[in-house]
This record gives sequence, structure tokens and C-alpha cells, in this order.
Amino acid sequence: MPHITSWIPVPSGSDFTIYNLPYGAFRSKDAGRPRLGIAIGEKILDLHAVAEAGLLGDACRPELLMGPVLNPFLAAGRDAWKRTRLRIAALLRDDADGTDALRKLNHAAFFHDQRDVAMTMPVHVGDYVDFYSSIEHATNLGRLFRPDSAPLLPNYRHIPIGYHGRSSTIVVDGTPVARPSGQRKALEAAAPVFGPSARLDIELEIGFITGPGNRLGQPIPIGGVRDHIFGLVLVNDWSARDIQAWEYQPLGPFLGKSFATTISPWIVTLDALDPFRVPNVRQEPVPLPYLQTSERWAYDIHLAVDLQTERMRRAGKKPATVSRTNFRSMYWNMAQQLAHVTVNGTAIRPGDLYASGTISGSEPGSEGSLIELTWNGARPIQVDGEVRAFLEDGDEITIRGWCASGDLRVGFGRARGRIVQAVASA
Repeated sequence: MPHITSWIPVPSGSDFTIYNLPYGAFRSKDAGRPRLGIAIGEKILDLHAVAEAGLLGDACRPELLMGPVLNPFLAAGRDAWKRTRLRIAALLRDDADGTDALRKLNHAAFFHDQRDVAMTMPVHVGDYVDFYSSIEHATNLGRLFRPDSAPLLPNYRHIPIGYHGRSSTIVVDGTPVARPSGQRKALEAAAPVFGPSARLDIELEIGFITGPGNRLGQPIPIGGVRDHIFGLVLVNDWSARDIQAWEYQPLGPFLGKSFATTISPWIVTLDALDPFRVPNVRQEPVPLPYLQTSERWAYDIHLAVDLQTERMRRAGKKPATVSRTNFRSMYWNMAQQLAHVTVNGTAIRPGDLYASGTISGSEPGSEGSLIELTWNGARPIQVDGEVRAFLEDGDEITIRGWCASGDLRVGFGRARGRIVQAVASA
């Protein structure tokens, strides 16, 4: 790939190079309705202002980028996405292949400092599905909870497992997470008790945001999935393990999952991630025909989980990295997930979120949840001299994700959430 730069300065190591150009929504200091933007370096290009000034050309209809969320733009489809990306890149490029249309104007009116705005939800999420696509994660939990049986259930290698989450509690980076309360029951106890979760956990995930969608009753074939996936976000599917353990049989996750799910504010497009596609994981047995694809759907995305306790924060200490892993090892990929979701004819809509499930690697320290990192609390981890089995009030989790190859860097920013005290029940 040729080396290109932006005339907007981009600091070394920035996630938001001209190779990236991720979409988000923000609210400036003067409040008002959120506006759509694209991250470049430490700035945000105001897409409302760009569209209003007529700088989009014939890339897409201006009104698609003048609302508070991306859903109308997502509905426009892949051709509009590609044309708009190319047009924005041309407006920002610092070379002969670019255009000076934006640079010649009072371009300061088109940009905001990221530090001066509040990021908002980039899409209205109508539906949310969370998968269970890391075979390492599934194997770890199987060994934890079924030590005398095979770690994987018989269906795991045949079907992408998932559950329907709650879209109303999906929140953007930086939103506090209240410790959930619910029923909990110890194995030896005669009856459950009610109270705040004592085993609050994280799940390091990546999710994809859908585009145009399909008609009810018409599945999306796996070969056509790329037209329906706009881009990716970081996801933290917070989990109350003690509430979940009591409620999940026989219908699966419910209140132990639905209290909060954090996403990163920037959506990184599939086009930006294209240079980082790698071969799919080998699957045995070969899946059924509707789940088979020769297209590369694995991505070399580095991931990290940072933890900062309240004591660390008061002392001015930086967060400690407690896990590092990579998205490339997922057993079930995005194309298979979306093909499976719609194979029964269900309809998807612009802005829906489909998360990967916990991403865990095979090496120690690459687990994407505390229940694995601490082996369900039996092996607590040390964080700056403090001991953690599960999260305590005041703990802040930051998920980071990035792709890098030489000078080429594409990152997701971060997905942060700080645990606050449980709300008192009535």
C-alpha cells in the first residue's frame, strides 16, 4: 500500500490515521443535537458541516450524514459507504491525489478537538446478539464447570452459538456501570438471596454493525454478507457471574448480562481493516454448506484489557494491562455469524450490533474475562499490589484494539467503563 499522509497533523502512534477514518457521533461544548464525525489524528471532521457545505460531491446524499446517528447512512449500502470514504480521504490527503476543496476554506470551522467534545452513541441499536465464538473461551469455561466431561458441548463445532441481548443498555465509552443486583445462590445454600453481584466480570469482545438489512423471510447468503456489515467496534459485555449462574438454566443469559454493554465510540469500517485480513481458522468438521466460505473473514486485530483500581487512580498511576490477545483466532467468523442469524429468515436492520463473544487466546494472560484469568476466583491476579478475583467498586476497565503493519496503523480507540456502587433497591 502506498504511503499517504493527511494535511491534518496525526501524532505518531495515533489510532486515527488517514488509513482509518472511523465514523462516530459527538456533542460539542455548545450542546445541541449530536453530530456525526470522522476521527483524524486528535481532531474530528464534522460531517454535518462537510455535507452542508456541499463537499461530498456525488458520494452520498448530504442528509444521510446530517443526523445524530449513522442509521440512514448505513441503510444506503456499500457503494455509498465506499464512495464517501474515498471522498473524505481525498479531502484530507496531503498529496497530488487529494483535493484542496476543504483546505482552501476556513477549515477550522469543520474540525473539533476530540478532547473538547463528548462522544455519543454512533448508531441507534435496534437489536443486539452476542455470540460464543472463541473456542479457547468455550473450552476454558467447559473445563471450569464440567471438569469431568468434554469441555465443548456436542453442538459447538457445528453451529455459531449466541443469545439475544438487551439493546437499551448498550452504552458508549466512558459511561459508568452500576453494579447490578439480583438473585444469587451458592451451591450449598437452600435458597437464593437478593443483593449486589459479588462476581462482576468483563468480556473482551469485538462487534460488527449491520447495514441495509434483508426482508423478513429472506436469508442473507454467506457470499453476500459483506454488503451488510459496515464496520467493527470494541465491546465489553459486562457479566454478573453469580446472577448468571443461578438463572441461566434452562434458557441461558438474562439479568446477569442485560444491565450494561459498553462499546467504543468509533466504528472502524471493513474497508479500513481490509489490509489486515488473514486466513480463517481451520474448522473440523467442515460446517454445513450455508456456513462455508473461502473468503478471508479473520482479522489481525491486537487487543488489550487494562484495569485501574480506585487506589491507583488516586495515586495518579496508569492502568495495568491484565490481558493481551488477538481477534484472528476466532473459531466462528462474522460472515458465518450473520449467515446463521438470518438463515431462518429473521430480518436485520441498519445499526444492529452482533458481538463476537469473549475473545481468549491459548496462552496464559490472553484470556478475555476475569473468570478465566482467575480461574473462577481460585487464582486471583495482582494489580499494583492489590488482589482481584472479580471487579470491585471504583475499578475501571479499558479495552483497546488496533492493527499495525509498518507505518500502517488502524485503531479503535478505547471502550472504558468504571464500576459504581449498586443502586439501592426499593
